Amino acid sequence: MKLLTIAVPCYNSEAYMEHCVDSLLPGGDEVEILLINDGSKDRTPEIADRLAEQYPDIVSVVHKENGGHGSGVNVGIERARGLYYKVVDSDDWVDAGAYEKILDALREFAELAEKPDAVISNYVYEKEGARHKKVMRYTKSLPQEKIFTWEDVKGMGLGHYILMHSLIYRTQVLRDCGLHLPEHTFYVDNLFAFVPFPYVKRMYYLNVDFYRYYIGRSDQSVNEKVMISRADQQIRVNKLMIDCMAAQSTEHTNLRRYMLNYLSIVTTVTSIILIRSNTEEALKQKDELWRYMKKKDPVTYVRLRRGLLGIAMNFRSRLGLSIAVTGYKIAQKLYGFN
Repeated sequence: MKLLTIAVPCYNSEAYMEHCVDSLLPGGDEVEILLINDGSKDRTPEIADRLAEQYPDIVSVVHKENGGHGSGVNVGIERARGLYYKVVDSDDWVDAGAYEKILDALREFAELAEKPDAVISNYVYEKEGARHKKVMRYTKSLPQEKIFTWEDVKGMGLGHYILMHSLIYRTQVLRDCGLHLPEHTFYVDNLFAFVPFPYVKRMYYLNVDFYRYYIGRSDQSVNEKVMISRADQQIRVNKLMIDCMAAQSTEHTNLRRYMLNYLSIVTTVTSIILIRSNTEEALKQKDELWRYMKKKDPVTYVRLRRGLLGIAMNFRSRLGLSIAVTGYKIAQKLYGFN
């Protein structure tokens, strides 16, 4: 068994995938790099095959019909031989020094009877043209360099949550929870960082800037104009998160509070994107999303509806919509997304 499987979903990635793989190769043969070619139309398949031939003990390739990012993650989970599982997007990369520390920790965990179910590290917004790179850390919320449970987790601030970029899961946890991301759907990284958490009992946090999250291409899914054009997919993911939340206990544990906070963030983003669409149909979709939550999980609906943005987003007045959009823009500047 490998120590770590790193799945790299690739779609028309010829311009940057080698940079990504180069950053992963120092893991050596303890690491399995799965290049998942998702029906690319450029030189991605050729590059992937060459890398697998060049590094046969490290790199493997899966060629498949196009199914979207979630489909690639699903295939990675099915094929993974690693004790732990990490997703790295093909336009991103990892830091060499942090990578070494991550692997040192995983080697220690491999010898334990009760292994951490999730390993968490920092990620850096590598935003094109930005002089200051925003680093998302968890030092105020998570104990450092020791195994801990949800009882040890402190509340996270508004807009601060654990993204896919922060996460390395124990592979068996992903299989036990039955995670299967929807195909041909963007924004499924939110499900990857949400659905498995009730199965995560033990965690470990390394305060290292491991994942480098590139933002800058005009066609990226987090570009606001792109998000508006794909609002239906954002809604789909949002509803699946509501379904997951509804299936959980209503007890106010730290886990539930965390998941409630995350769902609040995603629902806010979905609502703002629909407001920014500036059409009557989009506003109806926003209202329908909140009705869906009210029906599926009334307790969660009430908690989210009480917040300032929840109140603002459920008004149709210009003032209410203006408050919601202003709050979203402030969050954009504070946290550097989009």
